[in-house]
Amino acid sequence: MNIEKYDSVESLGNILNNVLIRWEKEYGSEPSEVSFSLRFAGIIRWTHELTGQRAVILVDEYDKPMLQAIGNEELQREFRNTLKPFYGVLKTMDGDIKFALLTGVTKFGKVSVFSDLNNLNDISMDERYVALCGMTEEEIHHYFKDDIHRLASAQGLTYEETCDRLKESYDGYHFAENSEGIYNPFSVLNTFDKMKFGSYWFETGTPTYLVELLKQNHYNRRRVVSWTTDANGLNDMDDNLISALY
Repeated sequence: MNIEKYDSVESLGNILNNVLIRWEKEYGSEPSEVSFSLRFAGIIRWTHELTGQRAVILVDEYDKPMLQAIGNEELQREFRNTLKPFYGVLKTMDGDIKFALLTGVTKFGKVSVFSDLNNLNDISMDERYVALCGMTEEEIHHYFKDDIHRLASAQGLTYEETCDRLKESYDGYHFAENSEGIYNPFSVLNTFDKMKFGSYWFETGTPTYLVELLKQNHYNRRRVVSWTTDANGLNDMDDNLISALY
């Protein structure tokens, strides 16, 4: 879902239609499959029947349309009405699906977009998967030892000092209680590529939805840095700033 600017009802329809058309050309479709959800279900069924293999479905940034419509309740409602039955196909076609992984930056989908999809397993804070989308310190030392040496030379640091700087700059993500710290892979890889430290992740752009959330709720930004919460607070949905920041 991360290939479009969602600023109108048509924008979401266009991207869904383009994706479905590509798969329909390869696996076929039925005239009765007219809505996005029926077409999606048809593709899943046809892939299973034609290949003998159940489908694997990957959705990146499932929530992007909803995030870009924050502050526009009417547009959010339209997006929700489209995405709810579309994602609901993952439940109705469960027998034809081997595995599905959906990623996003919020959890508000459970109470809106995913309200009919109650067979999801949220692994966001499951200790078995804490290193799924990042790098551990052991992995960095194992796979990037030569890069660390080159970075140390470029920055006039020792190997140990460079490791400390990497840890200070890009480590510290924890997705379960007492779990090891996870490094931001985007920042680490950019550091090794450019041979200098930088705020690479931040420089990709401040999330628009976060800025809008701050504006709408008039949060005191000075107080935000001292807030603490528990796991339940991080699992709150919709317009909870703490869970959004995390």
